Amino acid sequence: MTMTRNPAPSLDVAVIGSGFAGLAAATTLASRGLNVTVFERHGQAGGRARRFDAEGFRFDMGPSWYWMPDVFDRYFAQFGRTVDELYDLVRLDPSYRVEFAKGPFDVPAGTEALAEAFEAIEPGAGKKLHDFLAEAKVKYDIGMGRFVNKPAHNVFEFARLDILRDAPRLQLLRSFSDHVRRHFKDPRLVQLMEFPVLFLGSKPQNTPALYSLMNYADAALGTWYPMGGMHGIVVGMVKVAEEQGVRFEYNCEVEAILEEGGKTRGLRVGGQHIRCPHVIAACDYHHAEQHLMPAAYRRYDEAYWDKRAMSPSSLLFYLGVNRRIPGLKHHTLFFDTPFDAHAEEIYDQPAWPEDPLFYVCAPSVTDPSVAPDGCENLFLLVPTAPGMAEDQAACDRIYGQIMDRLEARSGVPIREHVVYKRQYAHRQFIADYSAYKGNAYGLANTLRQTAFLKPKLKSKLPGTWFAGQLTTPGPGVPPSIISGQVAAGEVLKSRGLPGLAETVAIEQPHALRV
Repeated sequence: MTMTRNPAPSLDVAVIGSGFAGLAAATTLASRGLNVTVFERHGQAGGRARRFDAEGFRFDMGPSWYWMPDVFDRYFAQFGRTVDELYDLVRLDPSYRVEFAKGPFDVPAGTEALAEAFEAIEPGAGKKLHDFLAEAKVKYDIGMGRFVNKPAHNVFEFARLDILRDAPRLQLLRSFSDHVRRHFKDPRLVQLMEFPVLFLGSKPQNTPALYSLMNYADAALGTWYPMGGMHGIVVGMVKVAEEQGVRFEYNCEVEAILEEGGKTRGLRVGGQHIRCPHVIAACDYHHAEQHLMPAAYRRYDEAYWDKRAMSPSSLLFYLGVNRRIPGLKHHTLFFDTPFDAHAEEIYDQPAWPEDPLFYVCAPSVTDPSVAPDGCENLFLLVPTAPGMAEDQAACDRIYGQIMDRLEARSGVPIREHVVYKRQYAHRQFIADYSAYKGNAYGLANTLRQTAFLKPKLKSKLPGTWFAGQLTTPGPGVPPSIISGQVAAGEVLKSRGLPGLAETVAIEQPHALRV
């Protein structure tokens, strides 16, 4: 335990967890003059975006896609900083590769190049892509400008005339699958357009067409990479947090949220009582409410949580390979087996996948700092159903299957060159993050779990709020950052201080660099 008896004089806010939501919440509050301390159970900040080093390799543990650069630009601008001051961001081109049964398809950076690639596969698809993305941009602008920054306490927040007028344009009642198929026929293009919603927690048939905004983020705003690894974002956010006066206490397990007189009175950490009037639980919502919160102030019960539709979990393999792999891209999606069968094993009849789709991240293709000279750093991810029982035999089988396919496409042996291997799945997500059902991404973004239908940001215990991927606005790195700021805005309002503007008008250099 490395903590002080008095983390900060007259502590105003305690934040549980130093993932993206916790960092954003803490920094926002400290920038308004409040004394804020973050309590983190691990020895480093980042939550799922931690990193580790082994055998000369540096591995990002979680997020590997940098999308929506405008969100990061706006976030740092609020504290007088720019992304370029904090980490070196490069745009990937191709954005990623998709391995189809018929062969690879490299997704070029920029909408014009992508339209030409679509046209080569399906005549007329280039024009249809422009039409599709134009609609998606409307959804992105409305969603990110008017919806995503709302605390979503109730439906009346969305009853403004301008929001009601724009609601039909969001296509909440049309399925994503139907929307894609109205534009494209070739199965490869359909699967490519459906890819961004794969981790939203529901099959494209059950996901609102609203989420084509993800296609706009993908195709128009681009896929980026911070040199040194995704954990570099965390390092930058911690630096800005400390500049604003945030204090960090690492290796500190929060044991309880304390109540006195019907109000929040702080935390119990390592047997010590840390007094403060406000808490933001930016850890796993289910864990905080069901295990840290006094029973009388729990809004939900286990039956409620058990009925929630969860996004997929993941079976991960971190590999250090002592050779280079020719033709490898930074991001590769293996869609060379049937999508529907794997989706059914995630969403309908949970089982370890028999013939899995999978994803390979090879940051060493872009960034020599993450692997020794002449070596490759690989991160392999297989989407799995949440709540699966541990089955090492199934994990070994899946590892063999995906390595067979990776080696076949690469044309070189890989397994005999693996000098470091670490497996990470449901049990590890629970142990490290108290993740409900071992979830990796949070709640599914179904229509019945959107906006004010998500678990509430505000707890029943006055003074305590929640933030992160199980509440508003949802899973993903940019939404988690926004969630932390929205929660912070609610704390500010509760103290009679000005809240946060819904948008920050700044130049968006990375979003515009297309």
